[in-house]
Amino acid sequence: MDELLARTEQRADNAERFRTAYRRYVWPTNGLEGVQVAPFQVLAAEGTTFHDRDHGWHLAIADRLVTADPEVIRRTERLIVQVSDDASVAAGAAWWEALTAQGGEGMVVKPLANLTRGRRGLVQPGIKVRGPEYLRIIYGPDYTLAENLDRVRRRGLGRKRSLALQEYALGLEALERVAAGEPLWRVHEAVFAVLALESEPIDPRL
Repeated sequence: MDELLARTEQRADNAERFRTAYRRYVWPTNGLEGVQVAPFQVLAAEGTTFHDRDHGWHLAIADRLVTADPEVIRRTERLIVQVSDDASVAAGAAWWEALTAQGGEGMVVKPLANLTRGRRGLVQPGIKVRGPEYLRIIYGPDYTLAENLDRVRRRGLGRKRSLALQEYALGLEALERVAAGEPLWRVHEAVFAVLALESEPIDPRL
């Protein structure tokens, strides 16, 4: 009975942690009143796209939007990390730990230059690094139990990363066609291609 009691108490604690995690993202709204967004990138404007501008430029635009309407637009926090500098990397890890300890979802790690190409083509545009408590919302209250955590760690991410890069390239193509004023059916070609990729069975929680 001791083992059953310990497991039940652990699951009750996990359920309470799950409730605490999702409640951070719940607040009352009335129509658009109470709705907030935190923009981090300007996709396109008439005649041009902005994937060639670094993320500093994009976040500066977002900060101007916050100043214009702070009730609707929330600031997107950010930190520049020099990956070749151990102290800078440690500061980035500490920033993430403090953020998630306060209930934050986590962070998205991106190349500062935005659109980046390497030896193998396009570099992954961003990687979500979520906090352990936010992951309960995605994987369920008991994901930290040993048998569940082991299964999560064995996930294969190669296919998901490949799909993400293909969708990124198609998204850029769609934006280029919109900015160039091409016919709607030309834009829809790229959009429907993204939807076709999403029709393949894959774990959406990755």
